[in-house]
This record gives sequence, structure tokens and C-alpha cells, in this order.
Amino acid sequence: MQDFGGAFSLAFGLVFAADPDLLEIIALSLRVSLTAVVIACAIGLPLGTLVAMSRFRGRTATMIVMNALMGLPPVVVGLLIYLLLSNAGPLGWLRLLYTPEAMIIAQAVLITPIIAALSREVVEQFHNEYAEQFRSLSIPPHSEAAALLWDARYSLLTVALAGFGRAIAEVGAVIIVGGNIDHLTRVMTTAIALETSKGDLALALALGIVLLAIALSVNAAVMALRLTAKRDAYA
Repeated sequence: MQDFGGAFSLAFGLVFAADPDLLEIIALSLRVSLTAVVIACAIGLPLGTLVAMSRFRGRTATMIVMNALMGLPPVVVGLLIYLLLSNAGPLGWLRLLYTPEAMIIAQAVLITPIIAALSREVVEQFHNEYAEQFRSLSIPPHSEAAALLWDARYSLLTVALAGFGRAIAEVGAVIIVGGNIDHLTRVMTTAIALETSKGDLALALALGIVLLAIALSVNAAVMALRLTAKRDAYA
């Protein structure tokens, strides 16, 4: 109980004192995760929409693979990205290993299947509802896709926030490719792992409290979006 009490005191003390090191870690965590979400949405949303609107041989197998990739083990992804970016790897000339960019790549690889699979489910529901109307009006496919993405925007924002929640809590892959270097690649999850290994449980718990606050904020945003979507649907 002493550790929990000290953790809460330390957490609020660090936050209200605007501790520069804590703010630096939070800012880097948000920058890495938000950038990864943008990249994942740029790839996953078109892919999910394409699969939702198309009927082709092997579509079921494609959906099974997309759903299976949602459970990619982070340490395996981290290892593969590490091998690609290491000096002996095919992308070693980019010198991205142990940089925030490597962490962004790892997080984007992890959450792109989540964005693609969930957006496929969302867009397919709208597509089934609008399919007959689209056929009667002879709307071209790209206009159909634009209309579906616009009408599903609230649900797709929820999908993006789910991806952000997955990214901000990631530790296995980012610690392999980022290295947890102070003032360079240290994010909240890797800092928690470091402080725990050092035995500084109070600071680790303090960082965990801040991370939980961010996770709660994301969930609150998801709930607000769902309520907005329902209100608009019945307006």
C-alpha cells in the first residue's frame, strides 16, 4: 500500500510540476503512436473498404488472414523489423534502428491489420445496406467508396481510436527496435519496464497512472463518438 500511496503522490507531483522528463516521454509516446495510427489508417482504411466492396475468389481466405493478423505477437513484429533495419538487413542503409521512426514502423505494422479488419466489417455493413441503391443509380465504385467512408465516419473514427489505444500501450516491439534510449526513444511503456527492472516501483506506477489516464481518455472519446453516431442516426 505504501508503494501505491507513494506512486499516486509522485504521479500527481510530476504532472502538476510539469516535470520536463515526464512531459518529454509523454510527448514522444503521443507523437510515435499518433503517427503510426495515421500511417495505419492510410493503408488499412482503403484496404478494408476494397475488401468490403469487392467479391472475388479467395475473399473469405483474405478476411481470415486479416482477422488473424490482428493478433500479431509484438515481440515477433519487433524482431522482424529489427532484422530488416539492422546493419546486416536489407533496409540497414536507412539507419533507422533505435530511432522513433523505427518505433513508428513497428507500431504501424501491428495496428494496420486491426484498422483494415475492423474497417472492413464497418464498411461492409453500410455497403450491404446501400448496395441496391448504388446499383439503381449506377454510381461508379470510387464514388461508392467515398460515400461509404463518409457515412461510416463515426464508426471509422472509433476504429482509429481503437488502433491508437493498441499503439500507445505497446511495449514488446518498440523496446526491441527503439532500445529505450533516454531523451531519444524512451516512451511511457518502455520507461515503465525500465523503472520496474531498476526496482523503482513508485515511478513505474506513476507512469502507469498517467498511461491509464490517457487510455481512459481514449475510451471516453470512443464512447462520445458512439453516442454522437447514434444520436445522428435517429435525428
